[in-house]
Amino acid sequence: MQRKLILASPLLEITISRLCQELIENHQDFTDSVILGLQPRGILFAERIHQELLKATGVNIPLGRLDATFYRDDYRRRDPVSPNATKVPFLIEGKKVILVDDVLATGRMVRAALDAMTAFGRPEKVELCVLIDRIYSRDLPINPDYIGKKVNTLETEKVLVEWKEQGHDEDRIWLIPVK
Repeated sequence: MQRKLILASPLLEITISRLCQELIENHQDFTDSVILGLQPRGILFAERIHQELLKATGVNIPLGRLDATFYRDDYRRRDPVSPNATKVPFLIEGKKVILVDDVLATGRMVRAALDAMTAFGRPEKVELCVLIDRIYSRDLPINPDYIGKKVNTLETEKVLVEWKEQGHDEDRIWLIPVK
């Protein structure tokens, strides 16, 4: 199987804009709301969401980076990974947290992020915003509140998100075979 294009510009920008409109509908003025991007790959998507919301509302919503690597239940079973920086310069106690990741697959990273968040307080509510939802691959009963696109995948396939900020010529999302 060759790689297959799932989403690219301009449809990707429209998708991000739609997600932001949904967030605006549900959070209105974003009082007591914060955005947490999941390291490593959810950060660029969280920054895009943050920028789009700033343009649309004029509200500078607090933005943080959360690394949940050491909270994963399969941490010791996986190949060695190097942690990323966690930067949450605010308390999340009593806040509405918008947890952002690029791809939701098994749900293990989201579960780990929920555990990792407790170091910064107990949120009032946590909502999950994902660019790609790999349906039918869940190990845990976790479902996103905001979905860019649902994708059916096989175990032998992986979703790859390429951002311009990573040095690519354009933003693209691919379905690729796992070797």
